[in-house]
Amino acid sequence: MKNFKAFIVALIAALAVAVPAQAQDAAVSLDARVNEAFANATGWFVNFIFMSIPGTNFPWIVMWLVIGATVFTIYFAAVQFRFFGHAIALVKGDYSDPNDAGEVSHFQALATALSGTVGLGNIAGVAVAVGIGGPGATFWMILAGLLGMASKFTECTLGVKYRNEYPDGTVSGGPMYYISKGFDELGLPGGKILAVLFSVFCILGALGGGNMFQANQAHAQITQITGDFPGWITGLVFAAVVFAVIVGGIRSIAKVTEKIVPFMGILYVGAAIVVLIVNYDMIGWAFGQIFAGAFTGLGVAGGFVGALIQGFKRAAFSNEAGVGSAAIAHSAVKTKEPITEGFVSLLEPLIDTVVICTMTALVIIISQQLIIDQATGNYMLNEAGTAIATIDGNSGVALTSAAFGSAISWFPYVLALAVILFAFSTMISWSYYGLKAWTYLFGEGKTTELVFKIIFCIFIVIGAAASLGPVIDFSDAAIFAMAVVNIFCLYFLMKVVRKELNSYSARLKSGEIKKFTH
Repeated sequence: MKNFKAFIVALIAALAVAVPAQAQDAAVSLDARVNEAFANATGWFVNFIFMSIPGTNFPWIVMWLVIGATVFTIYFAAVQFRFFGHAIALVKGDYSDPNDAGEVSHFQALATALSGTVGLGNIAGVAVAVGIGGPGATFWMILAGLLGMASKFTECTLGVKYRNEYPDGTVSGGPMYYISKGFDELGLPGGKILAVLFSVFCILGALGGGNMFQANQAHAQITQITGDFPGWITGLVFAAVVFAVIVGGIRSIAKVTEKIVPFMGILYVGAAIVVLIVNYDMIGWAFGQIFAGAFTGLGVAGGFVGALIQGFKRAAFSNEAGVGSAAIAHSAVKTKEPITEGFVSLLEPLIDTVVICTMTALVIIISQQLIIDQATGNYMLNEAGTAIATIDGNSGVALTSAAFGSAISWFPYVLALAVILFAFSTMISWSYYGLKAWTYLFGEGKTTELVFKIIFCIFIVIGAAASLGPVIDFSDAAIFAMAVVNIFCLYFLMKVVRKELNSYSARLKSGEIKKFTH
């Protein structure tokens, strides 16, 4: 094992030396020029998407997502709670007929969609929320996650209802299909234009936030353990592995995600549970801080409003409810009842935000208090309840790592593995989202698909090798621009979903819909 490690280190060093210093300097210079040019060209778009509501520091796009989730929760009479048990039964396969049209099972569709949302937002994003908004941000994060379940239900039901099914058994679905076909069905104008706009935003988001950013952060985490080396090496390795998975399509992606997502979840949540068990006597206190901080702010700048903003913002950035991306993955499910995948999808924000994000927050809150008790480092909560966003000067991923590391000395290594797995799973899921947007614009076909997959893998190398800040900012803005188009259209189409819900609910109660005997 020692010899193998030495070999890997030597190989990386040799590859790094193989890159001339002049070439590295030129790359840095080019990186800076691209940054400047791109920022000048797209800064207005980024500023618009993330612009704060006048008189506040609350991004309007977050309010757009939260209002949409609230409307859907009310409109469907809290469907996320009424059909929660049925959703679990569907994921278990109790109502699954393998002969139904589609490519993947309910569980595989859920795993694929989760792999696109469970990631750095659950690790770094929560640390930022708690660091800036205090423990109370966790309460608002949970609330936004619970409301977001209704948004996922709405968009994923439509994704299956209006998907295209092809003779070879493959399917294509997502907002671009239900916007264009749904608007035509209802006699509404502009459906195709809005569908094209969504597809463009989806491709940009897939190449940036769903690709380059993930590769960049994975490389950064790897170098913390191995030492610095050129990012293109990480990029090439990731590109090769990702291409090997995505070349087989959604079925290949689903086979990987159904294994990697449960492993990621168990690995990360398991570590959190260990920390909480060790400090079981502080769990009640931590929840007390969460509830008290939600309405008082516990000294956070902005108080109650500051905690609310950070919680809602991080939940929206983490679970992507209302963005429309998950509807693309869920559209591939094997079912003849569109509403069933709506039920399955509502579990995503629960797992992503309510469970995983809350676990992260509890560990951070408890570990920070323990460090205060030991009178060392810089703390988030002092005796007066004032918020400081660091532990020993750390923030973001490093803050989460320090929090876990204070209880489990070897956890930073586990976190490094988690970040790599999260980045990899996010990339393969977003490759599928971008691919379906690409084929909607340029047509179905093996050649068209291969072109996009090659482009996607090239961008992995670019993302790992460069620090293209404005490019990443623009792609993040593109992902949330997807939500602007998607939620606007969902308001027109939600009556279609209610018709499906009422029909299925009546047949379920009458016993017409029965469990499938495997």
